[in-house]
Amino acid sequence: MSTRRGLSGYLLLLPGGVWLALFFVVPTVTLVATSLYDPSGSLQLGYQMTGHVQNYADSLQAYSPQLVRSFVYAGTATVACMLLGFPLAYAIAFKAGRWKNLMLVAVIAPFFTSFLVRTLSWQYILGDNEPLVSFLRTIQVLGPEGHLLATPFAVVTGLTYNFLPFMVLPLYASLEKIDHRVLEAAADLYASPFTAFRTVTLRLAMPGLVAGTLLTFIPSAGDYINSELLGNPRTRMVGNEIQDLFAAGDYPTASALSVTLMAAIVVLVFVYVRRAGTEELL
Repeated sequence: MSTRRGLSGYLLLLPGGVWLALFFVVPTVTLVATSLYDPSGSLQLGYQMTGHVQNYADSLQAYSPQLVRSFVYAGTATVACMLLGFPLAYAIAFKAGRWKNLMLVAVIAPFFTSFLVRTLSWQYILGDNEPLVSFLRTIQVLGPEGHLLATPFAVVTGLTYNFLPFMVLPLYASLEKIDHRVLEAAADLYASPFTAFRTVTLRLAMPGLVAGTLLTFIPSAGDYINSELLGNPRTRMVGNEIQDLFAAGDYPTASALSVTLMAAIVVLVFVYVRRAGTEELL
C-alpha cells in the first residue's frame, strides 16, 4: 500500500515535471549553449559551438547602459506599483464590503485586452496634443514645448500601469487572510493605528508584498514593448536590444545578453527575498 501511494505521488508530479522540462529546462540549456557559439557565424553559414565565453564580456561592454537602465526602470515601476497597489489592496480587503468582487474585477479588467493595446493607449493619453499635457502646460508644470511621451516618465508609467495588477492581487490575498481580531488586540494594547499597521498588518502582508514585488520587477526588467512604444532611442531597455539582436540573426550575443539578464535577476531576487525574511518563497 505504501509503495502504491508513493508511485501515485510521482505520477501526479509527472505532467508538471514534463512541462517544466520541455518549456523551461530545455529552452534554458539551449539558450546557454547558443550564448557560447562562435560569434563569427551567420544564418547563412551556420554557427559552431566553440565555448566562446567572450560573448558575455562583449555583450556587457556593448549593452551595459541598457542593462542598468532596465533595472532602474523596473525598480522604479515596482516601487510605484507598491505605493499604488498597497492602499488599493488594503481598501479591497478591509473596506470594500459588498463592493469587493466588483473592485477585484476592475483590477483584472485590463487583462481582458491585449498588452499591446493597453500600451498603445498611453500614446494617446500622454500625447502632446492631449488634455493631460495641455493641462500640465497650463499650470506650468511643463514648459510650452514640454512633453511626456518619448521620455523615461512615459516608459515607467507604462510599466507601472501594465504590471500593477500583479502587485495588487498577491497583496490582497495576504491582507484578506489577516484575522481582524489580531488588529483589535493591537488596539486593545494601546497601539496607535500607525503602530498597528507597521507591526501587525505590514508584517502579515509581507509574503504578498514580496510575491507582488517579484511578479512586477521580473517581467518589467525584461520588457521591451513599453520602451519601444512610449520611449525614444535613449530610453531603450535591454529587452529592446535582445529583440533586435535576435531579429538580426546575432544569436550568440543575444543569448549571452539574455543569460546575463536572467542571472542578474536571479541574484537580485535571492538577495531581496533573504533580506525580506521570507526565504520560504524561494
